[in-house]
Amino acid sequence: MTHITIRRVEARDIAPLLDIYNHYVATTHISFDVEPRTFEQRRAWFDNFSEAGRRQCFVADRNGIAIGWASSGPFKDRAAYETSVETSVYLAPGEGGKGLGRRLYQTLCDSLAKEDVHRCFGGIALPNEASIGVHLAMGFRHIGTYSEVGRKFGRFWDVAWYERRMD
Repeated sequence: MTHITIRRVEARDIAPLLDIYNHYVATTHISFDVEPRTFEQRRAWFDNFSEAGRRQCFVADRNGIAIGWASSGPFKDRAAYETSVETSVYLAPGEGGKGLGRRLYQTLCDSLAKEDVHRCFGGIALPNEASIGVHLAMGFRHIGTYSEVGRKFGRFWDVAWYERRMD
């Protein structure tokens, strides 16, 4: 069995995380991006993370290669929203169903619990039973669904919103 370490994101992770993300962009409705991201775009995404505060990212590392991540970022850009964050988790193809998403999310939530974070929100493009399961297991609750809010692959998709209290 291969050992997987959960650690903070590092610059060396940008390329493998970009590959994972672009897989979802190109082949699924899970990401609402419709064009693959570039290395420069992912570098800018990476540059916003810190070891403390509300914008954090943790990766699952197998033999020095990132195979998934969980991250947090601003929920909205207005000041009154600052204690709310949006979270996400992505795993490399074939890595789901092993508890890895839950481990990543647990590490992220444990770290965010030390910060001035009041609520975590996760948006899930439906259908996505695996993501719903991870969110429920992590203490998130369904708070509503936006109907046909995104269009990709020639059809409209609903997005369910999940919330976790952090206090």
